[in-house]
Amino acid sequence: MALPTAVRDRLAELILAALSDADARRALASLAAAGGADAPEGAQPSRFESPGEWDVHAAGAAAGAAIAERARRAWGAIAQRAVDPRGAGLDRALDQAAALFDAGLYFEVHELLEPHWIAAGGHTRRTLQGLIQIAVGFEHLADGNAQGARSLLRSGSTRVAGGDRLGRELRAFARAVEACADRLDAGARASDVKAPRFPATV
Repeated sequence: MALPTAVRDRLAELILAALSDADARRALASLAAAGGADAPEGAQPSRFESPGEWDVHAAGAAAGAAIAERARRAWGAIAQRAVDPRGAGLDRALDQAAALFDAGLYFEVHELLEPHWIAAGGHTRRTLQGLIQIAVGFEHLADGNAQGARSLLRSGSTRVAGGDRLGRELRAFARAVEACADRLDAGARASDVKAPRFPATV
């Protein structure tokens, strides 16, 4: 189920804050635990939540399950990571993006990388735009929008393949993304096309 935009945006804000803020991390752990994940021992409410704010049971079965499931994936992606300093540079942001992307949190990847794209220039800007387009393409795919996904995956893979390497194996990633677009062109269902892993460091 696709979450309402306002809920998706607030949850993404919490997930991204949890990368560099211990208070947000506790809130995410509590939300994930509400959906059945294990929270760290002694998890307490934080300034990122108020009583009932993330009541996954009161949100309605479908929305509550979607919130909890996304929180569980986010918690699984960051639980073992050290809390990063605020304002981490691009290398750290790409490490964070890899964890989120591989957990299927594509919208959060877009939100994480966008400030770096805005600040960048030249080939780095082109590459970051491609990574963002790919993330949004896979978010469309997760929502069942194969047509919207296909054009973003193609455009993003072209930008990534011809852009700055950023210390990552981007060309192989671009080929794998292009193969996903090819599968969609051949009539594959959105649910049958799986995203490759985020490019590894070289």
